[in-house]
Parts: sequence; C-alpha cells; structure tokens
Amino acid sequence: MAPTGTIEAERGSAISSFLLRLGEFRERLEKELAEFLDRKLREVSDEPESRELVEEVRRLVTGGGKRLRPALVYETYRACGGDSDKAVLPLAMSSELLHTYLLIHDDIMDHSELRRGKPSAHARFREIHRARGLAGDAADFGRSVAILVGDLAHTWAAELYASARASLGEESENGRALDTAFSGMCEEVIRGQYLEMLLPHEADPTEDQLLRALRLKSGRYSVERPIELGALLAGAPPGALAALARYGRAVGEVFQLQDDVLGTFGDADAVGKPVASDLIEGKYTFLIHRTLGLAEAGEAAELRAMLGRPDLGEKEAGRAREIILDSGGLEAVSEMIEERLEDARSALEEAPLRSGDHGFLDGLIEYSGHRDR
Repeated sequence: MAPTGTIEAERGSAISSFLLRLGEFRERLEKELAEFLDRKLREVSDEPESRELVEEVRRLVTGGGKRLRPALVYETYRACGGDSDKAVLPLAMSSELLHTYLLIHDDIMDHSELRRGKPSAHARFREIHRARGLAGDAADFGRSVAILVGDLAHTWAAELYASARASLGEESENGRALDTAFSGMCEEVIRGQYLEMLLPHEADPTEDQLLRALRLKSGRYSVERPIELGALLAGAPPGALAALARYGRAVGEVFQLQDDVLGTFGDADAVGKPVASDLIEGKYTFLIHRTLGLAEAGEAAELRAMLGRPDLGEKEAGRAREIILDSGGLEAVSEMIEERLEDARSALEEAPLRSGDHGFLDGLIEYSGHRDR
C-alpha cells in the first residue's frame, strides 16, 4: 500500500489536472453558448417582451456553474474515439440548457431567492412586477414568468439535441439509442424530483426510496446519462457502454452524497448557500437517514424536530451537526462514498477507451469524492 502522503499527492495531482481540463472546456463552451444566445436575441430584436425572456435565460446560463454535464458529454465522446466538435458541442450545450431549465423550476419549488449568489428567476420577475407597479400579485407573476423562462431553456435544449442527433442519420441504431438516452435523462430527473419532494412527508422513508431518489435526481441525470450521450454519439461498442454506465452510476451517487455532506458541513461561501439550508428545507438525505438510524432515541427526535424548520438558527444547526457527528452518521455516509469511488475506479479500468484520452474521467473520480463545493 502506498504511503498516505503519496496517495494524497497523487489525488491532488489528479484533481488539479481535472480542474484545469474542465476550465479549458468551460471557456470554449461559454463562447459557444454566448454565440447561440446572441442569435436568439437577434431573432426577437423587435419583440421587447420576448427579449426579456431570452435575456433572463442568458443571465442564468452565463451566471456561472461548473459545466460538468456538458464536459462529461464532450470528454466521453473524445475518450470513445469521437473527433467532430461540430457534432458534439451542440449536444454538450443541450445538456447545459436542460440543466438551466431544471434549476429555474427547482428554485420555484424550493422557494430559493438566490441562484449562484444572484436573484433566482422568480425572485427577479417578482421585483420587476413591483418596480413597474403592475396589477395583480407580484409573487404569483414572478413564479409564472420563471416557469416560462425554464420552458424556453428546455425548448432550446431540445433544438440543440436535434442538431447533434442529425449527425448520426435517421436510421442509425446509435441514433435511436441516443434518443432513448436523452428522453430518459429528461424524464428521470423529473421523477426523482417528485420522489425527493415526497420523502420529507413520509413517516419513515425506506432505504430503497432514498436510493431511487439518489439515482434518479442526481446520479443518472448529472453523470451517467451525460456520459452515455457522449459515448453513443461517438459510436462506442457495448462493452464500453456497460463499463461507463457502471462508472457513471457510481460517480453520480458520490456527487449527490457529497452534496448532502456539503449541504450541512460545507463552507457557505464555497457551497454558495447557507449550510443549514438542507435542514431548513427538510431534505431527507442519506445523511439524515443514517443519523436517525444510529442516534439515541432522544437525539433522533431532536434532529427530526429541526427538519423543515424555516426559523432554524445557526445554534440549532450546529446542534444538528453535532448529533450527526456523534451518532456516526457522517462516518456512515463517508463509507458509502468510498465504496462507490472504488467501484468507479474498477469500472473505468475495464472500459475499452481511447488510450491516453480518459484523464478527465480519472480525475473526476477523485474530485467527486473530495470536493468542497
């Protein structure tokens, strides 16, 4: 076994290389997205109301973000032998606009006032309503317009997908598989969102429900499906598709589990939201589930009483963190993360990928389990 210092150095190097490559891709993607959105603005130049919707999509798309999903589409496509940026970039952009649409609707459901430190879509249009002195309820107007903004982003995601799909030809077997993967990606995240909304209202959600929410809401949508899209567009063989599916499933679950940890124990400035927000929203995560199963009855009841409390203060949030730590809940979730990281490493070793072109996927394993934001 390698010394701890060596392991940490290798992990740090892999993460640094991954972040550098992600940053380089992000610059290119954002240039492509800006050109696409500029064209959409020109198309409605004589329609001021329509322009407001387009500008809002543009504000949200260009407002930051990791761009991990489109990077996974692109990097997997390259690792599987794809060599046409003209074919793959629209597919990568499609995944980002799909993500924008879902974030807009997610913010409405979560009553989130901010997105990446700036007003969420429904909050912004609520304030526009008030500033203009429009008739009716400002909050209802804001939510309604935000739904339209999200729908517009989804429409453009479908348009860009169709552009990428055309490169494979109508009768292509991989093209039909790509259609199934893309529609599945759109559908699964909606099913996962509904399940996630139900869980806090269940008396005692089961492990199976939590796993399904984990896989549908994050694992498949965030990692497994984008990887599958890139592989199918490149014409990857069944062996590569199977190994990459296993890899994507493991890494996707790691991302959500790590999000749950950061949502309670992360740094607020790094995470981009108050670290008590998951407790305030009453999210029933694996971190909560494992803690309730391990904690003494009194502490478990104390933690349950904190979930979904809109007035939860930092002192109480600190007490919740103490219960999670003392019970072994955090340690249990950390073990889940490590098991999945090992599974991802094993799956990637089995994947028949283009030699020397899967460093991004290697680095993602280390980044996903040890990130701080």
